[in-house]
Amino acid sequence: MKTNEENVSSNSLFEVRKQKLDRLKQKGINPYPHNYKRSHTTLEAINLLKEIESDKKTSSKPDVSIAGRLMNVRDMGKVTFVDIQDISGQIQILLRKNLLGSEYELISDLDIGDWIGTNGTVIRTRRGEPSVEANNIAILCKSLRPLPEKWHGLTDTEIRFRHRHLDLIANNQARKAAMARPQIVSSMRRYLDNTGFIEVETPVLVPVAAGAMARPFVTHHNQLHRDLYMRIATELYLKRLVVGGLEKVYEIGKVFRNEGVDLNHNPEFTMLECYEALADYNDMMEMVENMIAHISREVLKTTIIAINEEDVDLSKPWPRLSLREQLIEHAGVDFIECGDLDSLKAQMNKLGLDSSQQTSWSGLLDKLISDTVEPKLVRPSFLIDYPVEMSPLAKKSRIDERIVERFEGFIGGMEICNSFTELNDPIDQRERFEYQESMRTSSESKNEDDYDRLDEDFLVAIEQGMPPTAGLGMGIDRLTMILLNEPSIREVILFPQLRSNQ
Repeated sequence: MKTNEENVSSNSLFEVRKQKLDRLKQKGINPYPHNYKRSHTTLEAINLLKEIESDKKTSSKPDVSIAGRLMNVRDMGKVTFVDIQDISGQIQILLRKNLLGSEYELISDLDIGDWIGTNGTVIRTRRGEPSVEANNIAILCKSLRPLPEKWHGLTDTEIRFRHRHLDLIANNQARKAAMARPQIVSSMRRYLDNTGFIEVETPVLVPVAAGAMARPFVTHHNQLHRDLYMRIATELYLKRLVVGGLEKVYEIGKVFRNEGVDLNHNPEFTMLECYEALADYNDMMEMVENMIAHISREVLKTTIIAINEEDVDLSKPWPRLSLREQLIEHAGVDFIECGDLDSLKAQMNKLGLDSSQQTSWSGLLDKLISDTVEPKLVRPSFLIDYPVEMSPLAKKSRIDERIVERFEGFIGGMEICNSFTELNDPIDQRERFEYQESMRTSSESKNEDDYDRLDEDFLVAIEQGMPPTAGLGMGIDRLTMILLNEPSIREVILFPQLRSNQ
């Protein structure tokens, strides 16, 4: 089948395809049937052929029914070869005029992108290509819009992310990522379920956007006559469940932060948060190591992954690195000695780091860590023991009250998780929240999102008594990026947020 589609405008192509649609209807063919009975996927058909070829006792050639999107057409006169693609891959179909009879004429009304089905024998051609020798052609869906020019090498990121369906059609890597991500989440769920955690659901619309230092999205509930926020974390609700006696809980769900968009950030992202009573951050470090190795084994069939062209084994123990020591080594800054805003800003200016966008001491330190320490953490590592000011929900260290028992996990220079030994002293927690709230609302605060928000319902709950508890937050999108060696978060989110194309 030859076509001049490449030389015709998109509007004309649409009209040409509509004319073909009309011709099919005039022939009594329904181009949009309700269903089709498929016996094998393309991969299953190919594997069936291999099984038959390896079994020397049989010479039978079984029939299969397959279906997929038309991807390529090679017209040889009385024989036409077409490739169809389904969720498992591609296979060639051999269409012979002497076998199909009048149905062979339907080929002229087919276009790249149409869905077709066929029943036929699985064979291998003289060139060694696994194929289905068709007994019939079933038109399952007539495509009215052509695929974009050079669709088979689709590289324009705006087209890929704005029209994900085209990306999935053209890009094998995109399909692999789309199918691997739910496998990663399922494996994570199995690990947590098998270790005694209970999966729960907490509100997405909340009266107080607390549990993290982030800018929330705000909306208004008409019936309740109140503003509500899209949650920025699930932490405070999950810890209230621990107070209620659910000693090991987790939630995998979307959280929303009204902040920047870049290679590692999307305004809505998927987070695992879990809490375990009677545990501390050392227990959580061990769990993270075990869980990520488990997920990698289940999904990738290996614990060795590529990071920056270097093979890294996820099953090995991750080093525990002191945040204070790492900052002294890589930045020459001791956060204990630079305990106020001006002295820390002066140190950052000496390093040539832009401190103009940060208005709080904790915000400055976070930027210093991001610029000087995190890029060095390529191999899986835990950065441990943060200053109290950066972690209002974490328990103070047993060794030094100026720091808290907190770690962040890094792979490939990117943070993938955050964990505390949770603060369960209600008096200390109230004091820290009240300080955060006073700083957030004070006239001196230039950015209220540098501080957490006071949640009175949570404070009342832990006054009822929360046992010693460890908590963990892990970014599913970033973990998927690491395991699949993808450079951008937009590669692992099917529909990422994009700027307006107006």
